[in-house]
Amino acid sequence: MLSVKMLKPYYVKEESDCIRVVLAYQYFSLSLDDKVYQFVPLEAREIRINRKTQKVENEEDVFVFQKGKEYSRVALTELLKLSDFLTHLNSIVQPYLNGDKTPIKTEEIDQVIIALEKENLKRLIDTSLEDKNYQDFKKYTKKLKEM
Repeated sequence: MLSVKMLKPYYVKEESDCIRVVLAYQYFSLSLDDKVYQFVPLEAREIRINRKTQKVENEEDVFVFQKGKEYSRVALTELLKLSDFLTHLNSIVQPYLNGDKTPIKTEEIDQVIIALEKENLKRLIDTSLEDKNYQDFKKYTKKLKEM
């Protein structure tokens, strides 16, 4: 029986039309007939997912796995039939597919910007005090109070 022991991307590359999940040694292993095989990049070494259709583009690619001197070739089509493989792959790819590349909310960004602006005004107030510029001091303190 075939099952996924571990599936971690070496890296994920975002392109305009697809997402490439690049695999490497020690990041992908399968359990096949109660033996654990490690991925070796002899043939295919990436999984390409179309951004629009959210489907795997290179289904016909073959991945090679090794246990000692024994090699096993597994087509991506076979891996896509495994629920645990799909679960791992979805967890890797989902953050890149949902259209929102940053998980930060707009309100949080606005709060950070306001805090930075306040800090900047405080620095300007300090500078105006050091330069004994009363007009700038009044202008910046007024702006800070308005925030």
